[in-house]
Amino acid sequence: MTDTALSFNDIVVRYGATTAVDGATASLPMGAMTAIVGPNGAGKSTLLKASLGIVPMAAGTAQFFGQPLDAARARVAYMPQRASVDWDFPIRVIDVVLMGMQRTLGLLRPIGRANRAFAFECLERVGLTEFATRQIGALSGGQQQRVFLARALAQKAELYLLDEPFAGVDAKTEAAIVTVLRDLRDAGAAVVAVHHDLATVPQWFDRVLLLNRHVIASGPVAQAFTPALLQQTYGGALPPVLAA
Repeated sequence: MTDTALSFNDIVVRYGATTAVDGATASLPMGAMTAIVGPNGAGKSTLLKASLGIVPMAAGTAQFFGQPLDAARARVAYMPQRASVDWDFPIRVIDVVLMGMQRTLGLLRPIGRANRAFAFECLERVGLTEFATRQIGALSGGQQQRVFLARALAQKAELYLLDEPFAGVDAKTEAAIVTVLRDLRDAGAAVVAVHHDLATVPQWFDRVLLLNRHVIASGPVAQAFTPALLQQTYGGALPPVLAA
């Protein structure tokens, strides 16, 4: 069994004439929380989407637990950016969480009492059981993020890929999400999150991948999250939040 949860191998992604990711290579381990950090337009979300086959690669491969995605898909959960979701779609919170079980249940199998109980357990972990029968569009942005995290939990994955899970959320939601992600890590899972708030990287994450179309550095926060490497990542200017 490999200790590597996700590896990027010379991944190249192009949008027309624009190269969004240029030869990205890195290995991300189990049992750790890894932040993918870089400036706007650096290819952070694109790298995750390419590894999952959501956008096509021009070159390179991604492996999950040493295997192609198709062989490991049941072990991987993905939480998309909140802005990419149609929140007007008429669906209840509990049904969104149950969607996380579709791989194991199948499309036609009925949802049993145990499945529904586990969905409520996932909602309890993110503090939202009282919203189970609400329409997803009626929730606040932070509550919607927590619902999608509960859906990821329902997949019982070993690798959790989250695209900007803390974007636009309040302090209560931040705390709830961090607690859940730490619990997953402590249970041996891998957590990989596209993240923008550099000030919280040392506080929340074990490892960091610095990306600006190609990988600048990848490793433990103490080694890879340095002023010199951040200057290189952000084009020579230290981000204001760390400049002081």
